[in-house]
Parts: sequence; C-alpha cells; structure tokens
Amino acid sequence: MDKDISKLESIFEIDSELRKIQDLDLLLERILFEARKVVHANAGSIYVKQAVEENGETVDKLFFKYAQNDTVQNSMPPGQKLIYSTFSMPIDESSVSGYCALTGKIIDVPDMYNIPADAPYSFNSSFDKTANYKTVSTLTFPLITAGGRVLGVIQVINKMDDKGKAIVFSQEDVFLITHFAANATMALQQAYITRAMILRMIKMAELRDPKETGTHVNRVAGYAVEIYDRWAHNHNIPASERESFRDILKIGSMLHDVGKVAISDMILKKPARFTPEEFEIMQHHTLYGASLFDDTHSNIDKMAREIALTHHENWNGTGYPGWVDPLTRSSIKAGDSGKPLGKQGEEIPLAGRIVAIADVYDALCSKRVYKEPWDEDKVLEEIRQLAGSKFDPELIDIFFEVLPNIKHTQNLYPENA
Repeated sequence: MDKDISKLESIFEIDSELRKIQDLDLLLERILFEARKVVHANAGSIYVKQAVEENGETVDKLFFKYAQNDTVQNSMPPGQKLIYSTFSMPIDESSVSGYCALTGKIIDVPDMYNIPADAPYSFNSSFDKTANYKTVSTLTFPLITAGGRVLGVIQVINKMDDKGKAIVFSQEDVFLITHFAANATMALQQAYITRAMILRMIKMAELRDPKETGTHVNRVAGYAVEIYDRWAHNHNIPASERESFRDILKIGSMLHDVGKVAISDMILKKPARFTPEEFEIMQHHTLYGASLFDDTHSNIDKMAREIALTHHENWNGTGYPGWVDPLTRSSIKAGDSGKPLGKQGEEIPLAGRIVAIADVYDALCSKRVYKEPWDEDKVLEEIRQLAGSKFDPELIDIFFEVLPNIKHTQNLYPENA
C-alpha cells in the first residue's frame, strides 16, 4: 500500500512539472516521456485528435505527433534524435489507437502479434520491420477532458522487467496510467489555451503581412529548438535549465516578427524589393515587436522581447537595430557616422543568434512575391558562407549537425498546409 501511495505521489509531482511547460509541442513530447517512465515502457507514441476537411465534410482523425524508443535511440550517436514519419489515421475500429479514441477506453494488449481473433482492431507491423524492433505488449489510453472530449491518445510499448525483457502491463500499471492521464490532460488543455493565444497574435500579423504565416512561424520555432538542443548538449547544459529555456524559446521564436503589425501596408505588402528608405522603415519592426513585451510579466515576455529585438543582428556587428535607447526606442548612432551601433558576437543573446539562422533559412526556402524558393543546395551554400559574418559560426556548425531534424520539422509544416 505504501508503495502505491509513493507512486501516486510521484505522479502528482510529475503533474506539477508538466504544468510548467507552456509550449504545446514540447508538452506533448514530455507527456509521452513521463507516461513511459510511469510504467517502465521501452517505447511509445502520442497522437492528437484534429478535425480535417475531406470531400467537403469535417471528420476527426488522429495525427501522429511524437515517437520515442529507447532501444533505437541507444543505438544512435549521442545527441542525435530519432526521426520518424508523420501520418494520420481514422478514428475507427481498424487500429488499436483509433479504437481507443473512438471508445474512450484503455486498451491493454499483452502481445500485439497475437491479438485475439474477436478483437475489432489489428496490428500494422511495418514500423517493427523498418526499425528492426519487436513490439510485444502495449497499453493504449485516451486523454479525455472532464467534459468527455478526447484530445488524443498515448500508446506505451513493451513494459521492461529488471533484466530488460518485455513483459505484459499489470493492473497496477492501468491504475497508475489512469491517474497520470487525468493530470496530463489538464496540463494539455492549459497548453492549448496558450497556443491559441499565440496563434491569434500571429494571425493578426498574417492579416498585415502575407509572409507571416502560421506554418512559417512554426517552422522557425521548430528549427530554433533543434539548434538549441544540440548547442545545449554540446555545452553540457543541465536538463532542468535546458527544458526551461527550450520551452520559452519555442514560444518566443513564434513571435519574432509580430512587430510588423506596426509597419505601413504600402511597405509591408509591396510586391517587390524595398528601396533603401523603405528598408530603413521596415527595420523598425524589431523595435515595435520588442515594445509589445516591454512590460515583462514572465520569462516568455522577456524571451519574446529579446528575440524580436535581436534576430536581425549580425555576428560581425552590421545588423539592426543595434543598441537601443530605452527611452526613445531608437537605435544609438555611432559617433558622427550616423549609423547604428550594432551588437556583435556574443553581445547578441543566444536566442537572437539562433532565430536569425532559423528565420533566414526558412525565408530562402520559401516562395515570396518577389522570388521563387531557392534550390536546397544553394540555400545551404549561402548559410555556410554567412558563418562568421552574419551568423555565429558555432551555431552554423550545429545547424548542419542537426540538418536532418531541420528537414523533418520543415516537412511537419508544409507551406500549403
């Protein structure tokens, strides 16, 4: 009994940690990790329920979001992440996860290769064949709100014993995961509210600037987190500090260009390149964006201000807006030259240096009214050549280290989505 109480107390502690994470995607990833930890599962996946248009009708589907697999991960070089294909599935009886979402019931399968003949669902073993992995036991459970709405489904795979052998999940595991799911769902609802507020601000910017799309900011934020994760790994940043920073970095990155709402439509929506005078006016979006977060109430406000202000600074000091007078919010001029006194090197905050790379990479890969998307090889050559002048050379090395993860994020948020 004391053992059960101890495990429940640990779940309540996890609940407190989950509620600190404000970015939806990072929370989903952490929820899956903690769910596996609660029941000693070797692997798992998490799906979210979304409505989509199909043949003129709105239907609900499960969208695969994250996968984790200790066996596969441990075979990879340190710091490298598992990359997986994304897909959606119908909410029906054909799959275990679909059936779980349909019925709202926990599905406990002792052996996925020996599902009872009278079960409505079946098992697709294609992942096992691709990854050279053997799925045995699974415990699939829904994330249901107090009002009965299914937000998603988690499937944990292969409970491991002390000898590293896959065994079946127990009734105690079902009991613990039921409590975990309730707490995780509440944290998830909170994150959905935060994401909705962020996307409303971005939608406002998108109404003014057609380039500032939801897919663009999601890509930039995703690239930024991938670059930071490898930087943090290389610098041995403690896990707690890393988790906290990547959470606020993800949200702050999404708001990097929100200051464009204050730029005139004649400039913002010009279907051609800017004149020098127009470009100087356009540069003020960094100041306008930062000013939205002047009255900082949280670490997110501070991070968003920092990124908005500095993501156009250059490593060699030639970027903008440079050092800013806190009273006039104008760039401080350098002597008699009249030019802004730009930040350079590590005077530029880490988050600003990271988002600078992410933003330029995505802009070069994307179609604009005045240009077609660049060829991938040309984009990468340009990024590499700008190391040490526009970009932090260490972060450029890291960018190329995590390029497969960058490309994966790019595929998650296609331009026509």
